[in-house]
Order: sequence, then C-alpha cells, then structure tokens
Amino acid sequence: MNIEMIRAAAGRLAGQVRRTPLLGSPFLDEIAGRRVLVKPECLQHTGSFKYRGARSALSALTPEVRARGVIAFSSGNHAQGVALAAREFGVPAVIVMPADAPALKIANTRAYGAEVVLYDRATEDRDAIGTALAAERGLTLVKPFDEPQVIAGQGTIGLEIAEQAAEAGIGRAEVLMPTGGGGLASGIALALAAEAPGLRVRPVEPEGFDDVKRSLERGEISPNARLTGSVCDAIVTPAPGAITFPILKALAGPGIAVTDDEALGAMVQAFTRLKLVVEPGGAVALAAALFHGREIEGEAVVVVLSGGNVDPALFAQALDRFA
Repeated sequence: MNIEMIRAAAGRLAGQVRRTPLLGSPFLDEIAGRRVLVKPECLQHTGSFKYRGARSALSALTPEVRARGVIAFSSGNHAQGVALAAREFGVPAVIVMPADAPALKIANTRAYGAEVVLYDRATEDRDAIGTALAAERGLTLVKPFDEPQVIAGQGTIGLEIAEQAAEAGIGRAEVLMPTGGGGLASGIALALAAEAPGLRVRPVEPEGFDDVKRSLERGEISPNARLTGSVCDAIVTPAPGAITFPILKALAGPGIAVTDDEALGAMVQAFTRLKLVVEPGGAVALAAALFHGREIEGEAVVVVLSGGNVDPALFAQALDRFA
C-alpha cells in the first residue's frame, strides 16, 4: 500500500463518488470545547464511505475478471457499496450478510440487484462462507477492509480532508473516524501522511469491541472476544486486518472507545445541529469528539461520519432518549 495507489484510485473514482463537504457547527464546538469539523460520508452514494472502496476495487479488475462477478461479506455498508458498483458495471454480485444486520441494509443490498446470503454472526465464519462461494462460482472476493484497492478507495477521503482542512486554515489536528477492520483509518492515514502530515488519525470504536485500540496498545493484533452485543453493528469486526494494522501501528495515534449511549447521543447531535442522519457505528467518532475531549489534543478536530444507514425505529428511539 502506498500513496500512489490512493492517487490512482482517486483518478478512477473522479466523477463517480461525491466529494463530501467539511461542515462545522458552533453548537458542536461548544460541547466539544474545540473547533469540530465534520466530514459527512453518510451523504456518499449508498449512504456510506464504503462505496469508494467498492468502486475502486471493481474498477481495478480486468474486464474479463469483473464480468464473472464479485462476492463480498459485510454487515451492510460494504454490501451496498459492492452491490451498487457491480450494478453500475453490469456484473453479478453475491453478498454474504449476518442475519442480524439491520433490515434496511439487507433490503437496500437486494434492491441494488445483489444476491444476499445470510449467516449467523455468532456461530458461522463469514470468511469461510465467502471463500467457498467464490471458488464454487468463480467469483472475485472483494474484502471489506483488508484489500489494497479497497483501502486505496477509502484513502481518497484523506486526500479530500487534506485539501479541505488547508482551506479551513487547519494545519494541525486529530482526525477521528469510526474503525472496524481498519480500511478507512489506514487509507486516510496513508493519505494524510503524504499530503497533510500535521493531521493525525485516531481510530474510534465501541466499548467492548475496541480491537484496534487494544491492538495498538499491545503492539500486536488482539481480536475481540465476541462479535455481537453493540448497537454499532457497522464497525463490529473480529480484529484489525493483516494489511491495515501495520499501517495504523506506524501512522495512527491511540484509539478511543465510546459507549453505545454516547454513539446514540452523537447521532442525535448530528441530526439536530447539522441535519444529518447517521447510524450508531458511523457516529462513534463524533461521540469521541463531543464526550471524550480529554483524550484529544489540539484546538481543532476533524470527524468522519462514516455512514447513515440506520433503521427508522432505532433512529426514533435515539431521538426519544437524547433529543
């Protein structure tokens, strides 16, 4: 992985992805005690940054390989990204999804034209299922985070942040982002190291599922003991990837863990202050900025809102509790 791969991905994605803005709110600044700039990837195609990595990966395949179809495994956001990118290229897509994924994500993935295969997150291995189906049908597996071209696509967010932060007069800041397997964080870290070295990546995860935070502290991959039990389904993964972890170990600052309630509270703040709909997993970085200020350095912080695919019932519950 290197910055040239990210720049190449940016070229392939030009005119395909949305260049999301960098937003501010005096209300959020007051809560956080510092300037907060928000990068709303919840406004990206499919409602998540995952479209960038999916489109990058499919666009990097040869036409012959791509035509045979692709397969992916995901709790929903990568699923939708791959499904849409496959539809745009006119190729088949099979998506392996946990049965307890939000109904909206499953429905949207099918609506984009993909075949959905459900599995039990607690008892079955999605990697094994995906690998077996790929071999059986001759499909190309597009991994959700531990895949160079996916990481390169996510890294294009870092290129945008570098430019937008400079335009906002910010040369030094911590850049907080929701982190599951580390594709988003490692891609942005590589981009910022090359384009804006004064900006440092900080991974953010839900408490109890903070494998990246724990792995960074220990200096080695430390998997989660369980894979269910958090409302932040989008970023609950077994462990950081073999490709992503070395990048984060070299370039990222310490991880931050937030509670589910803090994530839900941040969802409500994003809605009331910025008029944005964010899912719990997509809101953890904002939760860290608002409620864990003592763990953050500097007078400004950049926050990535990674996705907005939340079930209406859960969104209504969050508003009822925290609005």
